[in-house]
Amino acid sequence: MTLFATGHELRARARDGGFDTITSGQAPGFVQANLAIVPREYAFDFLLFCQRNPKPCPLLEVIEAGQVSPRRLAPDADIRTDLPRYRVWRDGELVDEPTDVSDVWRDDFVSFLLGCSFSFEKPLMDAGLEVRNIARGTNVSMYRTNIACREAGPFAGPMVVSMRPFLPEDAIKATLITGALPQVHGAPIHQGHPAAIGIADIGKPDYGDPLPFNEGEIPVFWACGVTPQAVLLNAKIPIAITHAPGYMFVSDIREEGLMMFSESVR
Repeated sequence: MTLFATGHELRARARDGGFDTITSGQAPGFVQANLAIVPREYAFDFLLFCQRNPKPCPLLEVIEAGQVSPRRLAPDADIRTDLPRYRVWRDGELVDEPTDVSDVWRDDFVSFLLGCSFSFEKPLMDAGLEVRNIARGTNVSMYRTNIACREAGPFAGPMVVSMRPFLPEDAIKATLITGALPQVHGAPIHQGHPAAIGIADIGKPDYGDPLPFNEGEIPVFWACGVTPQAVLLNAKIPIAITHAPGYMFVSDIREEGLMMFSESVR
């Protein structure tokens, strides 16, 4: 698999159709983001949903109606073409997974870019921790939980979490590292005992790929930006667009600038 050094390189290849795979491990050090696009009439309620649920939906940027370039994250990007894969939703049903959404684009669409846990994988590895999905070249495991999000207008539903296995002592390190990055979900919301948050079978994720456990490891769960996709199943708005799970928007913002970036957009 081709490895891209920067978000700009990856977006350019995705735009010309030459890259259609998960972005975990790609463009190391560059912030990755989840995407949700809704018609303007639903945008305020979705913004309120993000504000009420900052752990799964940490808001990095809102692109106003009809615009296609994120002014702060990547001014030369085109939100319609620069992700490796999208999902198109109609009336709460997943109807397509294209690599370009230009043909369904509308001038009343408002786009939301939300922090992604792929952005804290490099800091974890820099600290000497193995990130299992990167080590195996697979997607991360993601699960619907029994944790209800705070609703806003038509947007309501369960929180989705991502999971990575760690030894207990490494889980403590991972908690400290990710806790310093609230813009990309921050510290884990749960460790061990998947059933306590409504996960019946850790070997059968709702999204992504299953990850094996080594002896002594426990599952560590972070709030996940795929949560809006679970919520869209309930909202049943006429049309929405998201990223396909694991196929993220890769920005031009460096991960070490997240703290400064967070302050600049408040």
